[in-house]
Amino acid sequence: MLTDAQIEGFITDGFVRIEQAFPRATADAGRAILWRATGRDPDDPRTWTEPVIRLGEHGEEPFRAAATAPALVEAFDQLVGAGRWLPRISLGTFPIRFPSERSAGDDGWHVDASLPGEDYTDFLTWRVNVRSEGRALLMLFLFSDVSAADAPTRIRVGSHTRLSGVLAPHGAAGLPIGGPEMQAAYADTADLPEVAATGRAGDVYLCHPFLVHAAQRHRGDRPKFMAQPPLLPREPCVLDRPDGAYSPVEQAIRRGLSATTP
Repeated sequence: MLTDAQIEGFITDGFVRIEQAFPRATADAGRAILWRATGRDPDDPRTWTEPVIRLGEHGEEPFRAAATAPALVEAFDQLVGAGRWLPRISLGTFPIRFPSERSAGDDGWHVDASLPGEDYTDFLTWRVNVRSEGRALLMLFLFSDVSAADAPTRIRVGSHTRLSGVLAPHGAAGLPIGGPEMQAAYADTADLPEVAATGRAGDVYLCHPFLVHAAQRHRGDRPKFMAQPPLLPREPCVLDRPDGAYSPVEQAIRRGLSATTP
């Protein structure tokens, strides 16, 4: 599925976009389910009163079909390693973003956490460690067309390799994603190029778990529907394989570590 150039781009940039990973008809069917779950009227913008509505896991057929799309299954093997990830049969969570003059208050730069923190209910205490325990990939499933005006996820290109060196000294415990060290790490990626995760319904972005990204306010006309689930690993990344059979996810972490080694 992925070419050598795409895999190298993933290692270097931290993400790869798979165009039409699942059919538009599947996206349309999933979006209809999500509209009902929001309790809002797709034909009446007066009911779009919040800048974002978050929906949990959905396992109906359109979401199962998207999660198990053959193109994605092959890409998972290429990026994470055959047998090193757990199959998904559902998708979630869904941040449904509506056109709004108000900020949702969730547009800060961050990485997604993998491990529960001291307070399970406080997401900012959740943690991430250098072996990315609990997360093999961050994934962005587009269930609607997303233009530059439709609140595309912002991505800092290459930020994932910088996070490796920040996390390494903290071992298996890792760091809380909302703590001062991680906040400083996010700030230190401000010089990197920024791209927007635009695309068509059915496109999927497969992202390195350490990729620094952020939401933004919706300035378009139609709500944005996207799933942002993790791909779960069977085991944490292994960064010292005797056979050298490192996955691209592991290669990116090792590249970041080598860049920070004196």
